[in-house]
Amino acid sequence: MLLKKVRLGDLLVEKKVISNKQLEDALKEQKNNRQRLGKLLVSLGYVDEKQLLRFLAEQLQIQFIDLVAFKIQPLAIKNLNEMTARRLRALVIDEKPDHFLVVMADPTDLGKYDQLLESLSKPVQLCVAIESEIIANIDNFYRSGDEISDLAGALQDDLSEDSFDLPTLNENVSNDEAPVAKFLQGLFEQAIQIKASDIHIEPDAQVLRVRMRVDGQLQEQVIKESRIVSALVLRLKLMCGLDISEKRIPQDGRFRIRAKDHDVDIRLSTMPIQHGESVVMRLLDQSAGLLKLEQTGIELELLKEVRRLLSFPHGLILVTGPTGSGKTTTLYAALSELNSPEKKIITIEDPVEYKLARVNQVQVNPKIDLTFAKVLRSVLRQDPDIILIGEMRDQETAEIGLRAAVTGHLVLSTLHTNDSLSAAVRLSDMGAEPYLLASGLRGVIAQRLVRRLCNFCNEEYKPDEQELVWLTKFLHQQGNDTNWRHGKGCVQCHNTGYRGRAAIFEILIPDLNMLEAIRKREYGKFVKLANASNTFVPLSKSAINLAKQGITSVEEVLRVCESIEDISEHS
Repeated sequence: MLLKKVRLGDLLVEKKVISNKQLEDALKEQKNNRQRLGKLLVSLGYVDEKQLLRFLAEQLQIQFIDLVAFKIQPLAIKNLNEMTARRLRALVIDEKPDHFLVVMADPTDLGKYDQLLESLSKPVQLCVAIESEIIANIDNFYRSGDEISDLAGALQDDLSEDSFDLPTLNENVSNDEAPVAKFLQGLFEQAIQIKASDIHIEPDAQVLRVRMRVDGQLQEQVIKESRIVSALVLRLKLMCGLDISEKRIPQDGRFRIRAKDHDVDIRLSTMPIQHGESVVMRLLDQSAGLLKLEQTGIELELLKEVRRLLSFPHGLILVTGPTGSGKTTTLYAALSELNSPEKKIITIEDPVEYKLARVNQVQVNPKIDLTFAKVLRSVLRQDPDIILIGEMRDQETAEIGLRAAVTGHLVLSTLHTNDSLSAAVRLSDMGAEPYLLASGLRGVIAQRLVRRLCNFCNEEYKPDEQELVWLTKFLHQQGNDTNWRHGKGCVQCHNTGYRGRAAIFEILIPDLNMLEAIRKREYGKFVKLANASNTFVPLSKSAINLAKQGITSVEEVLRVCESIEDISEHS
């Protein structure tokens, strides 16, 4: 392909895309900052970037490609090294038997085009694409598994057979250029880039598996250099201040890193397994800041009910759900709303995840017998208005919390149950007295997280027969009467069809009849009364509402909700 030099400004004026005056203004501005004319015209608002590139493609008789919708071939990308791709703002997106399909941000730059031809082993079919999309794809494809694998290989080569000697490793820990440090830095940067919530390092017989949890799902990368595991675990233990000589028992620790301009708290857990020690790290991005209640995704009507609960001067409010369902995020959002100079707030947490101004936060420490129950007794002598208990784990904590709730304190806490209706039963099973439950319980918020459909690749979708049966039974109408959507998968969402998560909520505010059923231990009657209540909205209904709005898919709703029978009981 032979490209010709194009006088972009003259062509745009000739085709009446911009005026002579706009071109003159842009050329004057270009003398000051020396930006490309096309980029200047876009920044000045004279022309839309996509419109400009389509026009340019037409004049050069090449194709404009929307990279958001295009299915890029990962193997083809590797034909151009990362440094060259970034310098030329170019990406190999497909490989044919006799040529490469390549996108460039500026195909009029003949110098860069010549460098591109020299860098590739086949002829080029050149296309044009939006520069920001090219850079995003370079970040996605080059800064992922390959960099980690390369660092692992370098680390494997650097480690000699006696490299695991503890004194030697201690000497090298402070060296930022050490191979172990480079590997971990690459690992954390990748996790932050793809917004992973957890990193799992799992040694196998011949390989090292690194798995990252993104939007609730694990993504696996296999690294052949399995010998590096010991060095990695030792370095992580040193960062946490753990016992590096102990490999037979689990250990927990915490440290903080800064990577890609993010301050991240990391909670680390080690576990001895067959082929070494497994390490799981929970990442808590402090740079993201606290969410407000309206930012949690809760529907407007349910948000009003939550705020009504928070307006009570005393009583117990529970947030329930499994691990990783966003309970702590919701509680902190509630605390942020309640936080004011007139109120004394004390929290008892394990661990303290976010630091809040004006709030007295206590970190429990079972090693020195600083338990939830022991701290809670002391907290009550500190004259608090509001108490947050990180989790109700035992009878003692539950009873002290309930007594605080009936003696003038607003108590917020979490509980591990599948829904709001199970909370009273769980506390009763722990040994909490029914009369205390009936007197103190003000409300229960249950929640889950569902994956959001990718904004770039979601499309209309017709549910299959099984899904239609479920939808018809749940909605009491034909399930195909709604325009459902699903994600087909693209580069932006790593071909999963989902990007980010949204919360679904269930709120139970017990009335006098429900509380009387709790007092009499008639939990079956309590559940029936709750289900019959006009104010009770089950999790499943919240989930299906998100699907009807096109925020998530029917498949995701079915994954999160346990079974058709359970859902139909609440419908």
